[in-house]
Amino acid sequence: MVKYEAVIGLEVHLHLKTKTKAFCGCSTEFGQPPNSQVCPVCLGFPGSLPVLNELAFKYAIKVGLAFNCAVQGSTKFDRKHYYYPDLPKNYQISQYDQPISKEGFLDIYLEKRPKRIRIKRVHLEEDAGKLIHQEENSLVDFNRAGIPLLEIVTEPDIASPEEAYEYLANLKNIIEYLDVSDCDMEKGSLRCDANVSIRPKGDKELGVKTELKNMNSFKGVKDALAYEIERQIELAESGGKIAQQTRLWDIKELKTIPMRTKEEAKDYRYFPEPDLPLSIIDKEEVAKIKKEIPELPKEKLRRFMKEYGLSECEARILVANKNNADYAEERFKAWPDKNKKPVANWLIGPLTAIASSSTISISQIDISPAHLSELIELVEKEQVISNLTGKAVLEEMASTGTPASVIIRQKNLAQISDEATLEKEIEAVIKENAKSVEDLKAGKTNALMFLIGQVMKKTEGKANPKKVQEILKRRLV
Repeated sequence: MVKYEAVIGLEVHLHLKTKTKAFCGCSTEFGQPPNSQVCPVCLGFPGSLPVLNELAFKYAIKVGLAFNCAVQGSTKFDRKHYYYPDLPKNYQISQYDQPISKEGFLDIYLEKRPKRIRIKRVHLEEDAGKLIHQEENSLVDFNRAGIPLLEIVTEPDIASPEEAYEYLANLKNIIEYLDVSDCDMEKGSLRCDANVSIRPKGDKELGVKTELKNMNSFKGVKDALAYEIERQIELAESGGKIAQQTRLWDIKELKTIPMRTKEEAKDYRYFPEPDLPLSIIDKEEVAKIKKEIPELPKEKLRRFMKEYGLSECEARILVANKNNADYAEERFKAWPDKNKKPVANWLIGPLTAIASSSTISISQIDISPAHLSELIELVEKEQVISNLTGKAVLEEMASTGTPASVIIRQKNLAQISDEATLEKEIEAVIKENAKSVEDLKAGKTNALMFLIGQVMKKTEGKANPKKVQEILKRRLV
């Protein structure tokens, strides 16, 4: 039986974070009444002329540089013709043969194995409107028409749905660090189309590709690709013919369905946009934009490992979100010791658990660096409270904003470390658990943990477990 391999290329579309549209002064604010943010330019009225949004152009250059692309010396805009109800001009201002930048790459790591995904091009265009389908008719909202849209196109270097997911996660991470898009898939400001084909393993020639659309999450992209690859393999093995077409991902049925035959570049009848001049990209301006690029995830990961002594796994978790990375760094700096491991443990463990249960990120938990440091110190250094109690105190801090020391005092949560008090409780536990005592004396170490647990139970979790262990060993071992 022939073994097949998948060949995948991704096209990511990003709304750039500008206040006005790509070629006119209309607002890009999300959620406004339908067709309230339109003008003759973005609606394509006769006689109206587009003017390029300078900030959108600079953002496009910044993204190209961040993805290791070669920024071109000049670039032009083209008209891409197609006829959909959500395209008011019946053409889209886009870029064809002279994109802003090209020939870049993004390195991903899957199961600790590095792989380089080549980026073919990064170009700027305008978005179309939005269709709203009802039972008996469809409505169109042109508020989105003309919003600056950046398209990032890969070479067909992706070999699996898992690689596609990892690429998208890394790309989104970098874009968030650049702060040029909010990357909100629910609002449609980050969208992804996938081109996928199969070929016999080892072949170099590309197979017939299908384009997948309507994937509104990275998991959706992964699931759609997995289904489509399996569909194409089954079709090939049964002697069927794979058609070049655009297919939609049906979220309810979890399958791809045909939408239309796939267009070729010639079908769009590209020609230079006559109302926009050729743009010369000044090298000094590019150098200036390059200096504005902040520390990106890969560099931050290396620095976190070196500066704060984190493992690669810990650093990856914290830098995966820019706001979380900034939040973590503030708390590392507030911790007085050189050893930042205790802070990392609380960030990745209890704080992440609280964030997950509330479906927020850790950066949205309102606990100041000083208050977190105080709590960690009370647990780690002074052993005023146990680790378990510390987690409960942290939850109270997150919901009320009250400092740890106040919560401990108000709720009488401080650990019992006084030996005389502990001796009294331990004596009672020894009398009540004669068999466990004998087991411990016989060398069964599990009995020690049981006895410690019984003391903790008697003291409602307040006993200092280290002190309890010391006393039990002194008396029984």
